Amino acid sequence: MKKIGGFNRKTRSKFKKHARDKGKISLSRYLQVFQPGDKVMLAIEPAFHKGRYHPRFMGKVGTIIGKPGKCYEIKISDSDKEKTLVVHPVHLRSANVIPKSNK
Repeated sequence: MKKIGGFNRKTRSKFKKHARDKGKISLSRYLQVFQPGDKVMLAIEPAFHKGRYHPRFMGKVGTIIGKPGKCYEIKISDSDKEKTLVVHPVHLRSANVIPKSNK
Protein backbone atom coordinates (compact mmCIF):
# COMPACT_ATOMS: atom_id res chain seq x y z
CA MET A 1 0.00 0.00 0.00
CA LYS A 2 1.17 3.49 -0.80
CA LYS A 3 1.43 5.90 2.12
CA ILE A 4 -0.85 8.90 1.74
CA GLY A 5 0.33 12.15 3.26
CA GLY A 6 3.54 12.91 5.08
CA PHE A 7 5.15 14.15 8.24
CA ASN A 8 2.75 17.03 8.88
CA ARG A 9 -0.47 15.28 7.89
CA LYS A 10 -3.56 16.30 9.91
CA THR A 11 -1.75 19.01 11.90
CA ARG A 12 -3.64 22.12 10.76
CA SER A 13 -5.19 22.88 14.14
CA LYS A 14 -2.21 21.55 16.09
CA PHE A 15 0.23 23.95 14.39
CA LYS A 16 -2.12 26.97 14.36
CA LYS A 17 -0.78 30.08 16.07
CA HIS A 18 -2.86 32.52 18.09
CA ALA A 19 -3.22 36.02 16.67
CA ARG A 20 -0.82 37.66 19.16
CA ASP A 21 1.86 35.01 18.52
CA LYS A 22 2.00 35.54 14.76
CA GLY A 23 4.91 37.35 13.13
CA LYS A 24 8.65 37.05 13.54
CA ILE A 25 10.13 34.51 15.92
CA SER A 26 11.74 36.20 18.92
CA LEU A 27 15.52 35.92 19.04
CA SER A 28 15.46 34.97 22.71
CA ARG A 29 13.52 31.83 21.82
CA TYR A 30 15.88 31.08 18.92
CA LEU A 31 19.01 31.51 21.06
CA GLN A 32 17.81 29.68 24.21
CA VAL A 33 20.51 27.82 26.12
CA PHE A 34 19.84 24.64 28.09
CA GLN A 35 22.13 22.50 30.23
CA PRO A 36 22.19 18.69 30.37
CA GLY A 37 19.60 17.53 32.89
CA ASP A 38 17.20 20.45 32.29
CA LYS A 39 13.54 19.58 31.83
CA VAL A 40 11.99 20.96 28.63
CA MET A 41 8.56 20.86 27.04
CA LEU A 42 8.23 20.14 23.32
CA ALA A 43 6.28 22.92 21.60
CA ILE A 44 6.59 23.13 17.80
CA GLU A 45 7.17 26.57 16.26
CA PRO A 46 5.21 26.22 12.98
CA ALA A 47 7.12 29.00 11.19
CA PHE A 48 10.53 27.30 11.62
CA HIS A 49 10.88 23.97 9.82
CA LYS A 50 14.42 22.87 10.69
CA GLY A 51 15.05 20.75 13.77
CA ARG A 52 11.41 19.74 14.10
CA TYR A 53 10.29 16.47 15.66
CA HIS A 54 7.30 14.28 14.84
CA PRO A 55 4.00 15.96 15.82
CA ARG A 56 2.94 12.98 17.95
CA PHE A 57 5.44 14.15 20.62
CA MET A 58 3.87 17.65 20.88
CA GLY A 59 3.48 18.74 24.52
CA LYS A 60 5.67 16.00 26.01
CA VAL A 61 8.25 16.81 28.68
CA GLY A 62 11.76 15.49 28.28
CA THR A 63 15.28 15.81 29.65
CA ILE A 64 18.25 17.37 27.84
CA ILE A 65 21.01 14.80 27.23
CA GLY A 66 23.48 16.67 25.04
CA LYS A 67 24.01 19.20 22.26
CA PRO A 68 25.19 17.92 18.88
CA GLY A 69 25.65 21.14 16.86
CA LYS A 70 22.87 23.74 17.10
CA CYS A 71 20.19 21.28 18.25
CA TYR A 72 19.65 19.45 21.53
CA GLU A 73 19.27 15.73 22.21
CA ILE A 74 16.22 15.12 24.36
CA LYS A 75 15.20 11.90 26.09
CA ILE A 76 11.44 11.34 26.38
CA SER A 77 9.30 8.40 27.37
CA ASP A 78 6.77 7.37 24.73
CA SER A 79 4.38 4.99 26.52
CA ASP A 80 6.89 2.48 27.98
CA LYS A 81 9.86 3.18 25.67
CA GLU A 82 12.68 5.70 26.08
CA LYS A 83 13.24 7.69 22.89
CA THR A 84 15.85 10.25 21.87
CA LEU A 85 14.90 13.26 19.72
CA VAL A 86 17.17 15.86 18.14
CA VAL A 87 15.35 19.19 18.37
CA HIS A 88 16.20 22.83 17.59
CA PRO A 89 15.84 25.19 20.60
CA VAL A 90 13.05 27.15 18.84
CA HIS A 91 10.78 24.14 19.43
CA LEU A 92 11.58 23.90 23.17
CA ARG A 93 10.25 25.64 26.28
CA SER A 94 11.70 25.39 29.77
CA ALA A 95 9.65 23.11 32.02
CA ASN A 96 11.43 23.80 35.31
CA VAL A 97 8.46 24.54 37.54
CA ILE A 98 8.85 26.85 40.53
CA PRO A 99 6.49 25.67 43.28
CA LYS A 100 3.98 28.25 44.49
CA SER A 101 3.80 28.97 48.20
CA ASN A 102 0.35 28.39 49.68
CA LYS A 103 -0.56 31.27 51.97
